[in-house]
Amino acid sequence: MTSLTDRYLAATLRTVPAARREEIATELRGSIEDMIDGRRADGRDAEAAEREVLTELGNPAQLAARYADRRLQLIGPTYYLAWERLLKLLLSFIPALVGVIVGLVEATDGNGGDAIGAGIAAAIQTVVQIGFWVTLVFALLERTNTSLNLPAWTVDQLQEDYVNRQIKPVDTVAAIGWLVLVIAYLPLQHFHSFVPGDDGGNLPILDPALWSFWLPVLMAVLVATVGLEFAKFRAGRWTWPLVGVNAALNVAFAAPVIWLISADRLLNPDFVNRWEWLSREENLNNVATVVIVGTVLITAWDVIDSAIKAYRTRH
Repeated sequence: MTSLTDRYLAATLRTVPAARREEIATELRGSIEDMIDGRRADGRDAEAAEREVLTELGNPAQLAARYADRRLQLIGPTYYLAWERLLKLLLSFIPALVGVIVGLVEATDGNGGDAIGAGIAAAIQTVVQIGFWVTLVFALLERTNTSLNLPAWTVDQLQEDYVNRQIKPVDTVAAIGWLVLVIAYLPLQHFHSFVPGDDGGNLPILDPALWSFWLPVLMAVLVATVGLEFAKFRAGRWTWPLVGVNAALNVAFAAPVIWLISADRLLNPDFVNRWEWLSREENLNNVATVVIVGTVLITAWDVIDSAIKAYRTRH
């Protein structure tokens, strides 16, 4: 268990310039201790004095903005933080969800060639719409002095995972949730892919022949990756051994996918022939190229990002 002061400092320092963190940490800790000592001299106990001081200092995000000389103002200071939190939350999943749904609808309607473009366009339009309407609503609330009756900030909102923790619980939950969905979809698509065959039955997207070896291997790699996410969360940060395991698991998943799509063994031949556009050799080659390039980029980015975070931890 860490003290409220440690948690308050961590929540404040994570958004100030890295070059000034040590200086600000020393200054702010000293100020807090002096203020606590002053209240203890008046007869308050240590815990009550600490809570009073931190409550008086206010929301650490606002304090960090003052230290960084950064104005929390786009539409106005009153609701800036509420606007920022809501916008980040909505943009974190809604555009991607809309893009995937639109792409799937296009694909199932027989417009396989337009599915990817339509999904990307829908996601971009969703980003623009969310940004515009959320900002407009908060701007009107700010200008009309409408009260949202938002609860005041309290020290009880300080999260322990801010302290010396690089891997946040929300990141771990999101990563594991995504991995579980992918693991579940691999067998699901074999029985219910939402793509009807000529006989009206289910048409698997991936080649059923892969169940003899490659699909179980890929699922095992994904399960191991779930274990890595738990290990990362327990460690609280990226370490070089974890970076090595992450790189090995990325390669173990990416290499078979790249080889299978290159050899025309990843997709179910019946699924390919189901779509006139996809059954053309040049279009199938284009799809394979997109899958290969996307897999390489995602794998490289994940490995490089983990290495950078491990390096920052040591330095």
